[in-house]
Amino acid sequence: MARVSYVEHSPLHATLPLTMNFLSRSAAALSCLLLTTGRAAPAQTADYLAAVEALCRVEWPKNRTVTVVCHGHSVPAGYFKTPAVNALEAYPHHLRRGLAAAFPHAVINVIVTAVGGENAEQGAARFEADVLSLRPDVVTIDYALNDRRIGLERSRAAWTAMIQQALARGIKVILLTPSPDLGAAMTDPADPLAQHAAQVTQLAQSYEVGLADSFAAFQTFAAGGGNLTTLMSQRNHPNEAGHRLIADRLIPWFVEPPPH
Repeated sequence: MARVSYVEHSPLHATLPLTMNFLSRSAAALSCLLLTTGRAAPAQTADYLAAVEALCRVEWPKNRTVTVVCHGHSVPAGYFKTPAVNALEAYPHHLRRGLAAAFPHAVINVIVTAVGGENAEQGAARFEADVLSLRPDVVTIDYALNDRRIGLERSRAAWTAMIQQALARGIKVILLTPSPDLGAAMTDPADPLAQHAAQVTQLAQSYEVGLADSFAAFQTFAAGGGNLTTLMSQRNHPNEAGHRLIADRLIPWFVEPPPH
């Protein structure tokens, strides 16, 4: 497959709970190490989800259910213009449709554990009970939009906790950078939304997991002359066109892009 991804992370074997303070110190130490060694650059690989894709290609009666969990806030939950929820137009459903089209003989469950209004600390607090209990093959994490309320350091510790817990169980992880807030200056690296997008990218590099760069997709759309308001149902929630843009960054991790 011709796909840009990050090299597969070797699963951890320790599954004992780690405290948030320890995780915060560990994340900071890892960041310093990566900055000094230059090992944070993403690698080129074609097989991060090769094992999951292989499962999707197994036919009855030897197949099994493949489970993808989309964890996060109101965007993956399907909130459009609050309080309306249009889950069948949100990116988890478009991901499910894309996978069904690519793997017509597969039984694939895309389960949404997102809660509107949550930040990563709240998502991490229920990660064991609500996500890991489902024994997923792949987990997507999408909290950066709301993490501006808790700041970069607390956000990093919470994301680190979820990533480490998933990898400890051999679960593949795909991180999502934030979708837009029309009040943010998306082209300004000092804007909090851009800073959280950069942090999510750094975490994907550090832990060598997948990255669906929604933030870059919307930036590219705007840089090409597109009006971001045409992709939004309200200031901070995409409409279906915006959700399709996000799904377009997720699906290539599972499915080889068609030749051009």
